[in-house]
Amino acid sequence: MKRQRPRVIGRAGPADLGRPGPHAGPRLGGLLGLVTGATAAPAVLVAALVHGEVAALAPFGSGDGVVARATGRLTGITRGLDPKAVSVPEVGFAELGRDAYRSALDAYAGGTPAGVAAWLVHCCRATEHGALEGLAICESLLRG
Repeated sequence: MKRQRPRVIGRAGPADLGRPGPHAGPRLGGLLGLVTGATAAPAVLVAALVHGEVAALAPFGSGDGVVARATGRLTGITRGLDPKAVSVPEVGFAELGRDAYRSALDAYAGGTPAGVAAWLVHCCRATEHGALEGLAICESLLRG
């Protein structure tokens, strides 16, 4: 598997997929600070911000959505939102629909307070759906 690196504006390459995008380094550095720093913010919001930032930046040019969802999920796990990793937030995003996801992500990428809030609410709803799905899976396992 080829190792991906963040894209740099002005440097063309096959991973750019026609989207030159801004230099991702400083924003990824800020994201690293958010993930590794102490915060009183609820884990669900930190996970949503991580997911949104990676998805909006699209730093690799391919596979960015998968990486964004994975980083958001791992942030939730490590911050205690889902320490056993039994929820299925991906199901929540799917239940809410691709159009709703894209709309909320576009709003987040716009950077307005209302846009960021819309993204956070969307992620919280997806997390709720995912937790219910995880509960259903656990209950079915208990029933055998």
